[in-house]
Amino acid sequence: MAGRRYTLTRKPASRGYKIDYERELNPEQLEVVKAGGGPLLVLAGAGSGKTRALIYRVARLLEDGVAPDQILLLTFTNRAAREMVGRAGELVGEALGHDISRLWGGTFHAMANRILRTHGHHLGYNERFGILDQEDAAELITACVAELGYAQGPTRFPKAKVLLNLVSATVSRQLPLADLIQEERPQFARLTDEILEVSRRYLQRKRELNLMDFDDLLLNWKVLLIEQPEVKAALSGQFRHVLVDEYQDTNRLQGDIVDLMASAHGNLMVVGDDAQSIYSFRGAHFENILEFPQRHSQAQVFHLNTNYRSTPEILCLANASIAHNERQFPKTLSPVRPEGLAPALVPCRDVSQQADFVAQRLLELRDEGVALNEIAVLYRAHYHSMELQVELHRRGIPFEVRSGLRFFEQAHIKDVLSFLRFVANPTDELAFKRGVRLQPGVGAATAEKLWRWLREGAAGPLAQLKREGLAEQAPPRARPGVRRYAEFVTYLARPSRREQPGELLRAVLREGGYKDLLHDSQLNADSRVEDIEQLSDFADGYSDLYTFLSEIGLLTELESEEVVEGSEPDEQLTLSTIHKAKGLEWRAVFLIWLADGRFPVPNAYRSLSALEEERRLFYVAATRARDELYLCYPITHTSREGGLVVMKASPFVEELPGPGGDPPFEKWLLDEAEVAPDAPSVEAGDGPTALPSEVERTKRPSGL
Repeated sequence: MAGRRYTLTRKPASRGYKIDYERELNPEQLEVVKAGGGPLLVLAGAGSGKTRALIYRVARLLEDGVAPDQILLLTFTNRAAREMVGRAGELVGEALGHDISRLWGGTFHAMANRILRTHGHHLGYNERFGILDQEDAAELITACVAELGYAQGPTRFPKAKVLLNLVSATVSRQLPLADLIQEERPQFARLTDEILEVSRRYLQRKRELNLMDFDDLLLNWKVLLIEQPEVKAALSGQFRHVLVDEYQDTNRLQGDIVDLMASAHGNLMVVGDDAQSIYSFRGAHFENILEFPQRHSQAQVFHLNTNYRSTPEILCLANASIAHNERQFPKTLSPVRPEGLAPALVPCRDVSQQADFVAQRLLELRDEGVALNEIAVLYRAHYHSMELQVELHRRGIPFEVRSGLRFFEQAHIKDVLSFLRFVANPTDELAFKRGVRLQPGVGAATAEKLWRWLREGAAGPLAQLKREGLAEQAPPRARPGVRRYAEFVTYLARPSRREQPGELLRAVLREGGYKDLLHDSQLNADSRVEDIEQLSDFADGYSDLYTFLSEIGLLTELESEEVVEGSEPDEQLTLSTIHKAKGLEWRAVFLIWLADGRFPVPNAYRSLSALEEERRLFYVAATRARDELYLCYPITHTSREGGLVVMKASPFVEELPGPGGDPPFEKWLLDEAEVAPDAPSVEAGDGPTALPSEVERTKRPSGL
């Protein structure tokens, strides 16, 4: 009897991975980690766990048999590289017993250095080439200027760091130097030929000395890949997989390098977020990430949109804002966390009330259990924090300015104040020396000699300043500047001007030539000019020069010695520009000066790309907040002419109705009220009262 046939179906044997990727990753991350070869674009939204996806991608490649030294991981900071390689090492070491010390992971510059040590001889360098840091590069370019005789002419020549910035931009942006001068520094257009000659001499001297600066490291890496096909083939063969973090921040040169490194096999994975591309002023090329699918026609695009950081209400606001950008990969961040508080829009009467509100509300948050170091105040420009820094000092609230000096500690602020200090107190030796050393050719020794001469006059230094003979104490080259300084300080010292400290500061900036000096010597001259103009507006609120300087003197000397009661020694509020805050997060975030004309900056209206980058900056600011977000702006501001200017909320706020028409925030209306001296303090449980007052919350989109 014939038997009945029955077929057994067998599931194909799966690779036995030691890491349980399905358990450790969400579906979006898992898709990235399991992707095969070829070009991969991973659009990782804010707070979506991109680092985790990258680390597990490395682990998966190792489990698939890729050797550690066949992986190249490129990052933007050494800290990011150490974190990723360290976490990957822990993961792989525990699960696989692998040592990944042979993995090539680091910054673009670090990897360029390693490659050029081996292959730089093809370009005429030996393996012992030196690397110029910023200080050494400035010294060498200064020597080039002197050799060419441009330092002694009647026309002020750009300072070394300005020249270096121009030379660097030609490399990172891959544009001709003459075009960059016209675009970035038009005031130097008349010196274009001389600057080009300095650039050529600088390149020649580096070659002669077997030196590279940081830009040379990247440029020579690219040149090596283009001009030496056998080296390109060897490197592409060695690195079977190239992974790039924060790809939205790459410049043109870095974008070209990673394309060349992966050209043989195409295994290039770039991770970034076009919605967080905010560094065009550093040379970041937005088109690198935007046009990746066009440059790599076989590219797979993945989205990490699950946000683990912020509440749904904060993400609703961020999503609604970034949706207005036209040039982007559309995205919607999805929350994991439960519902929380709606973001608050807080119109303030003026900038003083804005500072009062922030100071009081953050103290209330602290009473509610939020430590000061879990709170940040963010702003578009550093000068936006000036009034708040004054208020924090007054209240004894400790704070730190992230990656920067406190407002009144900055060199350009001290420079302009030195003129006012000397006018107010002609025996202030330090103020005189600081001001006079701003003049061409005046160094420490000359300043000391000038001061000794001033002290000889029986009527005092200010009277002596008016006499003939001061300039003759200086070397011939410095004498015109010393004469200008003496004439200008005499002009400032007129009695009628001492009641107008704001006008004195504006005079230093303009008639005193400090604005021109900044543009000749500083990379961020426009930002520094804005700082001084804002300080001038602030000074208008004081009745005379002496009162103003007394207040500033106290602020610069007091370091919050009597800090808020009960705070931990290291507990400090964070003040930061939004650019410096990228990649960080806090439980509560205050975004101040969110007014039209301040954020976005006026220049942003000149082009769609600039305006959209400003909106991306607002998006970055909003997504720094985990639990609470406060959007603050002053309704009025005093103009430099003394009139009251009415300000509107930023268009990034005005354009924010949600899908149902309601704005994704609630409006807080501030009412001030006097508190009796013996009245009990406001307890945390009493709610968000502000400025010893009541705060009316409303969702009405109209103004106050």
